[in-house]
Amino acid sequence: MSQEKPESSVGEDKVKFSDAATKASNESDAEVIEEGEIEVIEPEVLDAEEEIDGEEFSEDDDEKDPRTELLKSLQKELKDKNEEIANLRREFVKLQAETENYKKRMLKEKTDFAQFANEKLIKALVPIYENLDRALNAEDANPDNLKMGVDMICKSFTSFLEKEKVKPIPSVGEKFDPKIHEALSQIESADEEENTVLQEFSKGFYLNDRVLIPAKVVISKKPVDSEEAASSSEEASS
Repeated sequence: MSQEKPESSVGEDKVKFSDAATKASNESDAEVIEEGEIEVIEPEVLDAEEEIDGEEFSEDDDEKDPRTELLKSLQKELKDKNEEIANLRREFVKLQAETENYKKRMLKEKTDFAQFANEKLIKALVPIYENLDRALNAEDANPDNLKMGVDMICKSFTSFLEKEKVKPIPSVGEKFDPKIHEALSQIESADEEENTVLQEFSKGFYLNDRVLIPAKVVISKKPVDSEEAASSSEEASS
């Protein structure tokens, strides 16, 4: 039968153990305490599927969380919108460049049109000018030949006007029309009705049936009777 260890020796053992542990923790070069004097407690490792606070935990729970699915959906939608915005920005820059190029091209065409709009007209007038120059500078010019040359030039010019759909406005003998005639003066005439065109100072022309130049004319008016004039003067004096 083994004898029980006195309480005094048990207390002394506890004091020795405490001193040894303190010394081992404070000194960096402390000697390793013999195995069996200090009990090493290994940390408890929890299993991933063990209960925590009364609930089971699993790695798949994060994937099954509806908030995670919503977040992923929003992130994908944001990415798609950013790509769409980038594409629209590229299209806008492209359209802006095309618009600027179109404006420049139209400005150039407008300038060219203003400079060369009468090219066709001038080409048609040049031969008429050459014929007139030849008629004036002919060495054997005489009145008959000169008149013949001018007549040919006039016919050529008339043909040119007809091709350009330019027609003369009829004037002499016609009723005065302020839309196509411009009255420069009036002449008393007993043979013609009042406001009849008697003379033509300058021809008028239509261009595609629209008045290009009004005809400058002289129109008739009723003659004043001598007896009526005398009576009107007497009434005015009285």
